[in-house]
Amino acid sequence: MHRREALRTGAIAGVAALAGCFSVPDDDGFHESFEDGMGDWTPDAAIGPEVDVDEFEWTVEVDDAQAAGGERSLRIWNEGDYDDGVTWAVHPIAIDPAQANEIEVSVQFWSESESFNTIRDAVVRLGPEPPETEADFPDPGVNTAALDETPYGGLREPLWLADGWREYAFEWTTPDRSAETLYLAVGTSVIWEADATHFVDDITVDTDE
Repeated sequence: MHRREALRTGAIAGVAALAGCFSVPDDDGFHESFEDGMGDWTPDAAIGPEVDVDEFEWTVEVDDAQAAGGERSLRIWNEGDYDDGVTWAVHPIAIDPAQANEIEVSVQFWSESESFNTIRDAVVRLGPEPPETEADFPDPGVNTAALDETPYGGLREPLWLADGWREYAFEWTTPDRSAETLYLAVGTSVIWEADATHFVDDITVDTDE
């Protein structure tokens, strides 16, 4: 899917409708390898107020060019012309609201090579609402595994730290026990003024209830 066309055709509404129509077994957690396509993942993007988001070029789609396991992964491309912007895909996750949830999230990100320059940050977020702006993700260098109670879990850490696949992970204890659905977002944030492609695969969400 490209840019915001999918959103204008009702993709966001589809996520809301799906929230009560799916379940994740407590013993298995959630795992995504994109072998069956986008499924319930919804793409989105945001950029600072000085640029109209419709002018920000980005793509989120399943691709067979790289895979951490299997044959496919999620390809995320965004332009760097504005030296700003974030692109992501979001998926609803069911939890048991009656109990506190100790959640561990891990994601494999692919970078073309190792670089001394921080060209993109990996961004991952799990919370009671889907993100809408770049400010909804953690600040640069933040991983909620190192923090006390927070309203959402996540990380924002540099990509291009390795040639190929690298795991990014965080832990989070859900503070709101009334939420039956959380939203997992994974993507990339523009740091360097250059176009860049990354792949995401082997996403795991483990809950300890």
